[in-house]
Amino acid sequence: MTEPSALTPIATFDLTVLDTADPRSLAEFYCAVLGWEIQDASDDWVTIRGAGGPGMAFQLAPGYVPPTWPDEAVPQQVHLDLDVPDLDRGEQQVVALGARPTGLPGGDANFRVFVDPAGHLFCLCKS
Repeated sequence: MTEPSALTPIATFDLTVLDTADPRSLAEFYCAVLGWEIQDASDDWVTIRGAGGPGMAFQLAPGYVPPTWPDEAVPQQVHLDLDVPDLDRGEQQVVALGARPTGLPGGDANFRVFVDPAGHLFCLCKS
Protein backbone atom coordinates (compact mmCIF):
# COMPACT_ATOMS: atom_id res chain seq x y z
CA MET A 1 0.00 0.00 0.00
CA THR A 2 1.32 3.46 -0.92
CA GLU A 3 1.48 6.21 1.71
CA PRO A 4 -0.52 9.36 0.84
CA SER A 5 1.51 12.47 0.14
CA ALA A 6 0.77 16.16 0.61
CA LEU A 7 -0.16 16.22 -3.08
CA THR A 8 -2.57 13.30 -2.76
CA PRO A 9 -5.19 14.24 -0.20
CA ILE A 10 -6.92 11.61 1.88
CA ALA A 11 -9.99 13.77 2.40
CA THR A 12 -11.49 17.16 1.64
CA PHE A 13 -12.30 19.75 4.28
CA ASP A 14 -16.03 20.27 4.85
CA LEU A 15 -16.98 21.82 8.21
CA THR A 16 -15.67 23.45 11.34
CA VAL A 17 -17.97 22.30 14.14
CA LEU A 18 -18.46 24.26 17.36
CA ASP A 19 -20.10 22.87 20.49
CA THR A 20 -22.80 25.05 22.04
CA ALA A 21 -25.82 24.90 24.32
CA ASP A 22 -27.91 26.63 21.60
CA PRO A 23 -27.01 25.54 18.03
CA ARG A 24 -29.65 27.63 16.24
CA SER A 25 -28.76 30.87 18.01
CA LEU A 26 -25.02 30.49 17.41
CA ALA A 27 -25.65 29.54 13.75
CA GLU A 28 -27.71 32.71 13.31
CA PHE A 29 -24.89 34.79 14.83
CA TYR A 30 -22.33 33.41 12.35
CA CYS A 31 -24.80 33.71 9.44
CA ALA A 32 -25.10 37.41 10.24
CA VAL A 33 -21.31 37.82 10.57
CA LEU A 34 -20.39 35.88 7.41
CA GLY A 35 -23.43 36.49 5.20
CA TRP A 36 -24.08 32.75 5.04
CA GLU A 37 -27.33 30.79 5.28
CA ILE A 38 -28.58 27.86 7.31
CA GLN A 39 -28.45 24.78 5.08
CA ASP A 40 -29.58 22.07 7.50
CA ALA A 41 -31.03 22.19 10.99
CA SER A 42 -32.32 19.91 13.70
CA ASP A 43 -32.63 20.34 17.46
CA ASP A 44 -29.03 19.26 18.04
CA TRP A 45 -27.19 20.28 14.83
CA VAL A 46 -27.23 23.29 12.48
CA THR A 47 -25.08 23.62 9.34
CA ILE A 48 -24.37 26.94 7.61
CA ARG A 49 -22.63 27.64 4.31
CA GLY A 50 -21.76 30.47 1.98
CA ALA A 51 -21.69 30.41 -1.80
CA GLY A 52 -19.05 27.70 -1.95
CA GLY A 53 -16.33 25.95 -0.05
CA PRO A 54 -16.30 24.74 3.54
CA GLY A 55 -18.97 25.61 6.05
CA MET A 56 -19.60 25.58 9.77
CA ALA A 57 -21.83 23.49 11.99
CA PHE A 58 -23.04 23.93 15.54
CA GLN A 59 -23.56 20.86 17.70
CA LEU A 60 -25.70 20.69 20.83
CA ALA A 61 -23.53 20.19 23.90
CA PRO A 62 -25.75 20.61 26.99
CA GLY A 63 -22.75 20.61 29.35
CA TYR A 64 -20.72 23.05 27.25
CA VAL A 65 -18.43 25.30 29.31
CA PRO A 66 -16.91 28.20 27.35
CA PRO A 67 -13.18 28.87 27.54
CA THR A 68 -12.00 31.47 30.03
CA TRP A 69 -9.05 32.64 27.91
CA PRO A 70 -6.67 34.25 28.63
CA ASP A 71 -7.16 32.61 32.04
CA GLU A 72 -6.30 28.93 31.53
CA ALA A 73 -8.95 27.59 33.97
CA VAL A 74 -10.92 26.43 30.91
CA PRO A 75 -8.43 26.62 28.00
CA GLN A 76 -9.25 27.67 24.48
CA GLN A 77 -9.45 24.66 22.17
CA VAL A 78 -10.07 26.43 18.86
CA HIS A 79 -10.66 29.90 17.48
CA LEU A 80 -11.64 31.35 14.12
CA ASP A 81 -9.78 34.06 12.19
CA LEU A 82 -12.18 36.15 10.11
CA ASP A 83 -10.83 38.77 7.69
CA VAL A 84 -12.36 42.27 7.56
CA PRO A 85 -11.30 45.34 5.57
CA ASP A 86 -11.88 47.72 8.52
CA LEU A 87 -11.29 46.57 12.12
CA ASP A 88 -13.27 49.39 13.75
CA ARG A 89 -16.33 48.83 11.56
CA GLY A 90 -16.05 45.05 11.91
CA GLU A 91 -15.91 45.39 15.69
CA GLN A 92 -19.00 47.61 15.75
CA GLN A 93 -20.90 45.13 13.61
CA VAL A 94 -20.03 41.92 15.54
CA VAL A 95 -20.66 43.62 18.90
CA ALA A 96 -24.10 44.71 17.63
CA LEU A 97 -24.77 41.02 16.86
CA GLY A 98 -23.84 39.92 20.40
CA ALA A 99 -20.05 39.40 20.37
CA ARG A 100 -18.02 40.66 23.32
CA PRO A 101 -14.65 42.32 22.74
CA THR A 102 -11.81 41.05 24.92
CA GLY A 103 -9.71 44.19 24.52
CA LEU A 104 -6.83 42.03 23.35
CA PRO A 105 -4.27 42.32 21.93
CA GLY A 106 -4.57 46.12 22.29
CA GLY A 107 -2.45 48.78 20.66
CA ASP A 108 -2.05 48.93 16.91
CA ALA A 109 -2.36 45.18 16.26
CA ASN A 110 -3.80 44.01 12.95
CA PHE A 111 -6.35 41.77 14.70
CA ARG A 112 -8.79 41.88 17.63
CA VAL A 113 -10.08 39.03 19.79
CA PHE A 114 -13.80 38.58 20.54
CA VAL A 115 -16.05 36.10 22.32
CA ASP A 116 -19.11 34.86 20.40
CA PRO A 117 -22.51 34.49 22.14
CA ALA A 118 -21.67 30.90 23.21
CA GLY A 119 -18.23 31.85 24.56
CA HIS A 120 -16.03 30.70 21.65
CA LEU A 121 -13.12 32.95 20.77
CA PHE A 122 -12.71 34.45 17.33
CA CYS A 123 -10.49 37.11 15.81
CA LEU A 124 -11.26 39.82 13.32
CA CYS A 125 -8.13 40.24 11.23
CA LYS A 126 -7.33 43.19 8.97
CA SER A 127 -7.45 41.92 5.39
